Amino acid sequence: MSAETPVQSAGTFTRLRLRFRDWRGSRPFWAGVFTLLGGVPIAYFPYATLKLGTMSLTMATTAGAGSLIIGVLLVTLGLTMWFQQATRVFAGVAAIILALVSLVVSNIGGFIIGFLFAMIGGALAVSWMPGKDRPEESKSQDVAGGPADEDTAQPHAEGTFEPGQPFPSYGTSDGGPAHDGGPQGSRAEDRVGGDRVG
Repeated sequence: MSAETPVQSAGTFTRLRLRFRDWRGSRPFWAGVFTLLGGVPIAYFPYATLKLGTMSLTMATTAGAGSLIIGVLLVTLGLTMWFQQATRVFAGVAAIILALVSLVVSNIGGFIIGFLFAMIGGALAVSWMPGKDRPEESKSQDVAGGPADEDTAQPHAEGTFEPGQPFPSYGTSDGGPAHDGGPQGSRAEDRVGGDRVG
């Protein structure tokens, strides 16, 4: 074992973490997590047998098969949110409907735990939107109006002024360069605060 092994393992871990972060950011990850967590208690509790000392407590109901189906469907919808982002709205609405149905079918929605998780997961899936890539945004901003475009800017209409542009020249009625301070007015250099001097 060489001295470079810890560095290589740290690099591998960092690479895997960054890859997972990119994968997680491109899909409704937390919506899938909450939907999966909601399906587990809904499917589990009707078939669970709790033991209190020598006494066993079974929570099975006549609708145990319905609870299992709802739980399995919620787990499937959670995986669908991860791997089929195009169907996220359908999966989110279906998760919310199944969560509501589980209230009457499966021990009050897996003792409210599964119901709340499935509702939160469905709501997150419906509201999730894919983000935009940052490099494309910066390129589009550079193309739209970067520093290179300032030299080739078109002259603005007379009377308008935009920050960062040279101050427009005065027109003939303002005693600008066309009159050279002639009889109709003074030159622009003689103005102070908009008032004419001399």
